[in-house]
Amino acid sequence: MPRIAVDALGGDNAPHAVIEGALDAAGDGIEVTLFGPASLETQGLLLVEAPDRIDMAEKPAEAVRAKPDSSLVAAVRAVAAGDADAVVSAGNTGAMLAAGLLHLRRLPGVLRPAIAVPIPARDGPSVLLDAGANADARPEHLVQFAHMGVVFSEELLDIRSPEVRLLSIGEEDEKGNQLTLEAHRLLRDEGDRLNFVGNAETRELLRGAADVVVTDGFTGNIALKLLEGTIKDLLDAFRAEITATVLGKLGGLLIRPAARRLRTRLDPDTYGGAYLLGLRGLAVIAHGNSSRRAIANAIRLAARGVDHRVVDRLAERLPERVRV
Repeated sequence: MPRIAVDALGGDNAPHAVIEGALDAAGDGIEVTLFGPASLETQGLLLVEAPDRIDMAEKPAEAVRAKPDSSLVAAVRAVAAGDADAVVSAGNTGAMLAAGLLHLRRLPGVLRPAIAVPIPARDGPSVLLDAGANADARPEHLVQFAHMGVVFSEELLDIRSPEVRLLSIGEEDEKGNQLTLEAHRLLRDEGDRLNFVGNAETRELLRGAADVVVTDGFTGNIALKLLEGTIKDLLDAFRAEITATVLGKLGGLLIRPAARRLRTRLDPDTYGGAYLLGLRGLAVIAHGNSSRRAIANAIRLAARGVDHRVVDRLAERLPERVRV
């Protein structure tokens, strides 16, 4: 049974949405432990006291060192100590990264951890990374992200020889800024070690631009949030149009099953979170505005990562792929 440490104070809707989502996930047979103040009403879930909270506006590295008893840091430490198999937080992403680097540490050969997000593409999920861990990155970092994404895609999504593309402003090799141009050259130089097939544009992400789409964390985070915001607004507008008239409501009854399937596939809450790859322990970062459903799915995502031995498989496979 996977043991998941959950930051009860992380996110805009904490602690209530976190506790409710944790209860839903625990109903699936996942062992959930909440980390937060003793005053929390956990409705039967195990609670480890962690009185402090790291706010979204705090400087990540400073906050992690200044607040060792915060719910986020304590949950990460539980994984480092072997008391939990994975950690989930919807709190400060930078603090999650800083705590992971401090307490879990990087896998051998990894220069920078990366946030890997499943993108609900038309023909099946693809992986986008980095989605926000590294606002500033060097070309060699993007090459390592590509290799981490390939291992993730092969091991968790069962894709053989995943295609890799580099996110840019055009498909042509000469398009992009200095980082993209140099990363493109290094990715080409990988030859048979990497199935790199060129650049991709953001408009192709939902069509399935590639099995693995690589970019720096600044660009990746902007692309991800633009996708999520557009999807949510379009689905909400579609529902509003259907319910605006009697005829629309009648038509809505006919397309309801298809509309529900579409919403389930595209809704970010379906995935709940993203893996922070490249650490010696498993960490899942959930959306800052996570709902009860999103938290439950983030915990389930962490449990799947434990069952699939994500960290062990990366540790086994990366040395043969990554050049230090």
